[in-house]
Amino acid sequence: MTTLYEAAGGDDGLLRLADAWHTRVLADEVVSHAFTHGFSAAHTERLAAYWIEALGGPTTFSDRYGDETAVVRMHSGEGLHGEMDRRAIECFDQALVDVGLADDERLGQALHDYFAWATTSGPISRYPESADDVPDGLGIPHWSWEGLVDERRPAG
Repeated sequence: MTTLYEAAGGDDGLLRLADAWHTRVLADEVVSHAFTHGFSAAHTERLAAYWIEALGGPTTFSDRYGDETAVVRMHSGEGLHGEMDRRAIECFDQALVDVGLADDERLGQALHDYFAWATTSGPISRYPESADDVPDGLGIPHWSWEGLVDERRPAG
């Protein structure tokens, strides 16, 4: 069985998805607020590398950019933002359509489930009060056709 990474078109497919999602969120009046402080010119490439690793591809994100702890800290301490999360998921679902990944219903559902989990239940949503609450040593969670495979929490 192929991984979600392979089914989504590998590096190129997930880079297209990251670009489509980023374009949509910047155009969304609610979600774009998260980017008002600015963002790296390499944001799309970094996001794609993260999704690539999470969905069964190479460990490019961890090798080049850091671990899950750094990602979670960057997204923590901003309070609860349910409306923003909901709209980010809607942007993701539309990005799936934009790049043709929703054409395969099973793949589109698996990718939707991953993004919805990552946005609302995964590590980036767990520390709304302070980035200081995020533990060291988190690894990027892995997701498969069946859902969460390994959340990679630190020992102890």
